[in-house]
Amino acid sequence: MAAPRTQTLVLIGHGMVGHRLLEALAERGALADPAVPDGPGWRVTVLAEEDVPAYDRVHLSSVFTGTGPDQLGLSTPEFLAGNGIDLRLGDPAEHIDTATRTVTTTSGAVVGYDALVLATGSYPFVPPIPGADAPGCFTYRTLYDVDALTSYAERLRTGAGQPRTGGEQSPADAGQARTDVGRTRTGVVIGGGLLGLEAAGALRTLGLATHVVEFAPRLMPLQVDDGGAAALRATIESMGVAVHTGVGAAEVETDTDGKVSGLRLSDGERLPADVVVFSAGVRPRDRLAREAGLAVGDRGGVAVDERCRTTDPYVYAVGECAQTSDGRVYGLVAPGYQMAEAVADQLAGSGATVFTGADTSTKLKLLGADVASFGDPFAGGPQATEIVFSDGREGVYKKLLLGPEGQLLGGILVGDAEAYGSLKPHAGRRLPAPPEAFLLPASASGAEPPGADALPDDAVVCSCHNVTKGAVAGAIAEHGLTDIGGLKRCTKAGTGCGGCVNTLQAVLDAAGVERRRGLCEHFPELSRPEIYALIRAERIRSYTELLERYGSGGAGCTVCKPLVANVLGTLAPELGLRHVLDGEQAALQDSNDLFLANLQKDGTYSVVPRVPGGEITAEQLIAIGEVARDHGLYSKITGGQRIDLFGARKEELPGIWRKLIAVGFESGQAYGKSLRTVKSCVGSRFCRFGQGDSVQLAIDLELRYRGLRAPHKIKGGVSGCLRECAEARGKDIGVIATAGGWNLYVCGNGGTTPRHADLLASDLTAAELFALIDRFLMYYVRTGERLERTSAWLERLGGGTGHLREVLIEDSLGIGAELEAQMDRHVAAYRDEWQAVLDDPAALARFEPHVAGVEFLEPGRGRAAVLADGTEAALFRDGDGEVYAVGNRDPFSGADVIANGIMGSRDGVPVVASPMHKQEFDLRTGACLDDPAVTLPVLPVPAALPVPPALPVGPASAAQPAPPVPTT
Repeated sequence: MAAPRTQTLVLIGHGMVGHRLLEALAERGALADPAVPDGPGWRVTVLAEEDVPAYDRVHLSSVFTGTGPDQLGLSTPEFLAGNGIDLRLGDPAEHIDTATRTVTTTSGAVVGYDALVLATGSYPFVPPIPGADAPGCFTYRTLYDVDALTSYAERLRTGAGQPRTGGEQSPADAGQARTDVGRTRTGVVIGGGLLGLEAAGALRTLGLATHVVEFAPRLMPLQVDDGGAAALRATIESMGVAVHTGVGAAEVETDTDGKVSGLRLSDGERLPADVVVFSAGVRPRDRLAREAGLAVGDRGGVAVDERCRTTDPYVYAVGECAQTSDGRVYGLVAPGYQMAEAVADQLAGSGATVFTGADTSTKLKLLGADVASFGDPFAGGPQATEIVFSDGREGVYKKLLLGPEGQLLGGILVGDAEAYGSLKPHAGRRLPAPPEAFLLPASASGAEPPGADALPDDAVVCSCHNVTKGAVAGAIAEHGLTDIGGLKRCTKAGTGCGGCVNTLQAVLDAAGVERRRGLCEHFPELSRPEIYALIRAERIRSYTELLERYGSGGAGCTVCKPLVANVLGTLAPELGLRHVLDGEQAALQDSNDLFLANLQKDGTYSVVPRVPGGEITAEQLIAIGEVARDHGLYSKITGGQRIDLFGARKEELPGIWRKLIAVGFESGQAYGKSLRTVKSCVGSRFCRFGQGDSVQLAIDLELRYRGLRAPHKIKGGVSGCLRECAEARGKDIGVIATAGGWNLYVCGNGGTTPRHADLLASDLTAAELFALIDRFLMYYVRTGERLERTSAWLERLGGGTGHLREVLIEDSLGIGAELEAQMDRHVAAYRDEWQAVLDDPAALARFEPHVAGVEFLEPGRGRAAVLADGTEAALFRDGDGEVYAVGNRDPFSGADVIANGIMGSRDGVPVVASPMHKQEFDLRTGACLDDPAVTLPVLPVPAALPVPPALPVGPASAAQPAPPVPTT
């Protein structure tokens, strides 16, 4: 038998699916060793059209919010070199000769092959309408598209490059240009599918007023039904995006310079437009196959069998360019990856894996709205039963389809896709609980949602890393894992966005692993209520004192430090403490509280002034507008009747707040675990149905409880009548006016597990109402666990609302007067936190972009610094004076924020936790303790630092686009 020989594989296309094929071949040991010239295996030549290696096209829109293109990269030089892969960028295939088995590239190079794989993907469809090629028209598919669109939008915003062509500008033209710079620009997306809504989000991020035009009668027609599309449309329109359905694009209109000026629709309506983005679907890129004589589908796509082989036995096709054996062209990444696995098996010799179809379930967040579909979401027929839950107020729509035997056929989730992970694995099976348990909160459905033990082993619990419940349970059994940290290190689950941590804990619980009683390794025997009681009873005034007296050593962590900071903030009036950023307290704060602003995904911060009751003066509105304009901030009216400003750098925050405080604003505490806002309707002031002055009561409530630190955020609402326009029963504190006074509802929650508040007391006077709320909030502050919302707290307490009535109304514990007095002390001691910062030079110094020298580092707190070679470092000093230096860029998010993370210890190792998603890094080695494949660069500790550069005078938006609307 002849010895195995080296064979040549040519891969045309280096996208996500093409690169996955290379990885699959490497995992199977099928690639030739580059150190052995004639060794067995495949030597690969990749012919790539783009001039950059494979990147994550699914998250392309994140580039608009500050993610560098390099952060999306899927390939590394080490991977390519280690496997002898010849990647030729910017030199795509031009012709395939199947007779000679050669490929000719655009540059004229001729490459022979033993096997050829087409991974050419698809191209955007641009409808053949007049003006579709005018300047200002774009597609949305590649990094080049993103760069071109961003550059064009920036020129529109600043007026750069906008003078009229044909000689010198006239005075009239110059004046028009100045006017144009200040006006709001408009973008139109043609196509209301998945990519179209992503493109609409990109236009909003770039600061353009946005329209979406969809020819079908509803948005996302391939993923959701009429009900889901209606909920999605309502959510998107509430964000200021205009939606036009059931209508097509007829013509792109242009101005005298030939640039886009409008879009005429098929019904005759004209939309003003400065930018038009075509996202009306894609077509398979099958030209090479057609010209080579390979079979293609009637509607395009290279025809392949179940092994992804074309009509030529030496040529394969994968991904969006292929029409598979089930007659479909799949436009999703996951089926493409499955095709890549099938081809890798063929080339590696086993041939065991085949592709006969794929699950097209999807879970997305588009323009801030959750959208998911699974199974067959359009299964019909007389034997299919629909179970639908719809809440138009919250933009939530959920539908399950059950077969005649009760099996789950499919479903659609819009606005709240929390149940997707539990439902998707059951498609084709009977549900382990009544359907309403998946759609409604337990209090409304009367049934408990199934736990982790009801999930099948193939249920994906971590979508970031595609980790199944079976893999998690297997790791627990094999390695004796007992906590989330161990699961992260062993399986990578939970190391991405962190959204699956609760499910991971549920799998641990289902496996019989006893939860650690204490808070963390530094306080293994104490819960939050016990720490609160110790600090209050023994008047402990610092974290260091608490750790020395009741801790187990170490330097603290991202769990216990912010928690103790929160408790000290609550008890500040009792203990005589000053400000949350005073002395050691600053080193305990999470990034939000450290800079008194909400950290966003690109490393910038949001500013949220308090607007009690939604009342705001003209001067205050003008000031907010000027701040947004001068600092290039994105502004958003929230559901809590406030205005959020996004995109501020931390060094800009003091200047912004000086302007806001000057017109009467104060901190809205949107960054803290504290009272956020008390929403109100107009009540008896204007409404003909109003029975109480809900506006004034909301103002009084918000001003009384502002700044109160609690186990989790608190929200309130006051409605002037039972019509409930303020949605008070979805809040932690809900008040509704009646003919006899005020009804008080408590422990509602409008979050991922919505819960209606319970009636605590009826027909209260204002004085009775405030006294009872005083008691309620202080009892929650004393007994709530870490990050426990009032809804979960009530369910854990035992006895429910009856227990609360006993303690708060009947005073069964004899602490009612004490709780009221404690709240009175809080109210008397309140001082606006931002005013206190502006009055304190030491606090202001924390907002400088870079530390002036190593000697200025505070123990336990990091600062950013620019080293002599221009590298941005994160510097940390521990309690013993040891200084560490690592790269400041968070490798998971791409934002320069590591210096703002909490320094502590884990198993005796000095660590810093990223403020984004709390992944911890060893400060000595840079290794991520939650994901060993990720590291921070370890940098030399500088003996001295260069003088920090002066801050730019212009707005932040000159450096980055405004970020999208976050979750608050």
